[in-house]
Amino acid sequence: MKSKVLRVGTQTSEAVMIGDQPLEDVDAFCFLGRNIDQEGGTSKEIKARIGKAPAAFITLGRFWKTRDISLKTKLRIFNSNVKSVLLYGCEAWNASTMCIKRIQVFINRCLRRILRIKWTDKISNESLWERTRQIPAGDEIGRRRWRWIGHTLRKPCGSITKNVLDWNPQGKRSRGRKTQRKTQRNVEKSQRQ
Repeated sequence: MKSKVLRVGTQTSEAVMIGDQPLEDVDAFCFLGRNIDQEGGTSKEIKARIGKAPAAFITLGRFWKTRDISLKTKLRIFNSNVKSVLLYGCEAWNASTMCIKRIQVFINRCLRRILRIKWTDKISNESLWERTRQIPAGDEIGRRRWRWIGHTLRKPCGSITKNVLDWNPQGKRSRGRKTQRKTQRNVEKSQRQ
């Protein structure tokens, strides 16, 4: 049976049954090319994407080296074949600045290889992006998120994805600021005073 159970934020460990067969409990699984786990899996997903994108770039190695094809065509192929693999599903990422930097480093390395820029050549990333008409990875992820939200908002009222955007979880947050924990350093500091 292909069905599995991923428990998020639950205390129960009762087996989920279909008929008389219990479903397998898993900590993470791959669905439609996305790695899903209990924490949301953004950093693992980004690592997996950065692992898959070089394979797409390397398969086109002879294409990048040829001088018969214009730079404009090479960049269109890069955006459609390599960047699409790298940024697949980025609309749902909760990406930190460190993860976005990793993505940007990979993109910059590919662009430098396409333009045949050696490591000894001192060219800033901004001039590289200007030359190749690329935008920073963080901005592109933001654009893709807004495009996805716009697509979702244009769906009919009965659509599940549109209803999820309107979802309001019930419950109350505690009022006020979080209380600080007394760490060992704070205790020692208060004792000295």
